[in-house]
Amino acid sequence: MTNTAEQARIGIDDYLAGEETAPIKHEYVAGEVFAMAGAGEAHVTVAGNLFALLRNHVRGGPCRVYIADMKVRVEQADAFYYPDVFVTCDPADSREKRFKRNPTLVIEVLSDSTAAFDRGAKFAHYRQLDSLLEYVLIEPERPLVDIFRRNAEGGWVLHPVAEDGELVFAAVDFRCPLAAVYEDVALG
Repeated sequence: MTNTAEQARIGIDDYLAGEETAPIKHEYVAGEVFAMAGAGEAHVTVAGNLFALLRNHVRGGPCRVYIADMKVRVEQADAFYYPDVFVTCDPADSREKRFKRNPTLVIEVLSDSTAAFDRGAKFAHYRQLDSLLEYVLIEPERPLVDIFRRNAEGGWVLHPVAEDGELVFAAVDFRCPLAAVYEDVALG
């Protein structure tokens, strides 16, 4: 008898080919594919604000900023994720058009359905990337930002941002008032 709860695994090539034409995005972990839910207004606004601020900051330099539709490959976890915003400064990433392998900074705007995964298993996967120096988690409807920064020993240290504080991404020498991240967001 077949167990209908079992899910067939998919290969990486099939996953990447499917993403080219899929009407919705999917993340991939060890052969399993997970549909991504849509985001609300606050989520999209916060991600857009960060993209605009970071894009302005890195313009003319070696780093590139991506938002929502570009994948990050975590080979050690056999995974592909779609971070809300990320920065890569590795020239090798410019040669691959479907995904990037070496992000320096990854930002996830949290939602009720993904917060536990973003704080847990996904962060555990991202920590395996040697290139990653900062991992940022942002609450979209209240001014709450946690920055996890890799220290010299390779450990991760939490740097929470005060509600009236300054957002600092040391990995890309960026800073701005936290209020700029939440511009045009109705805070709850």
